[in-house]
Amino acid sequence: MSIEEQLKKIEELYTQNIQEKGIVSSAVGWNTDDCQFLRFHKLSSYIQEENYTVNDYGCGFGAHLKYLTDIMKSSVSQYNGYDLSQNMLDSARKYLDGYEGKLVLKQNSDIDTIADYSFVSGTFNVRFDAEKEEWESFIKETLRQLSEHSTKGFSFNMLTSYVDWEEKHLYYGDPCYWFDYCKNHFSKQVVLLHDYHLWEWTMIVKK
Repeated sequence: MSIEEQLKKIEELYTQNIQEKGIVSSAVGWNTDDCQFLRFHKLSSYIQEENYTVNDYGCGFGAHLKYLTDIMKSSVSQYNGYDLSQNMLDSARKYLDGYEGKLVLKQNSDIDTIADYSFVSGTFNVRFDAEKEEWESFIKETLRQLSEHSTKGFSFNMLTSYVDWEEKHLYYGDPCYWFDYCKNHFSKQVVLLHDYHLWEWTMIVKK
């Protein structure tokens, strides 16, 4: 099954989730709001300035933007949200109704907007039937696009390979492999966060 077919299955999964569950963290695969906010905190922890633009790849209903503006008190002048599910994007438009910056929402798996920072939260975890090598090729291509379209840096997370049990439809990334990959392909300033209480890690790539 091709990557395009896998992405179609992912689109269908999250479309069904948002239709059945509504605008809640479980609709985008997280158990609780606290877990979702912890991920946002790790992904955004290296940002120092108060005003910037964002690419959010796999944005869901836009919860990360809410975190940046309401919790971090940032002024995000433009938010580019990418998602496979049009229903998710429609929900994001409603959820972000009070956002005062420029809102760009795209149903697209390719990135074509330049931003200061880019984020990917959970998007690389669900691979369904894709072979490991095939899914890793998709991740590498996406990271390349993130790097090319982020002027100050990008960050992403993955389920960790340091587990004693795996679900077949999920991808568990080796943090050492991906740290080395990012150091060799994108930047000498790479930070690996693997010290929090979730079975995952966060990678920060600074420009």
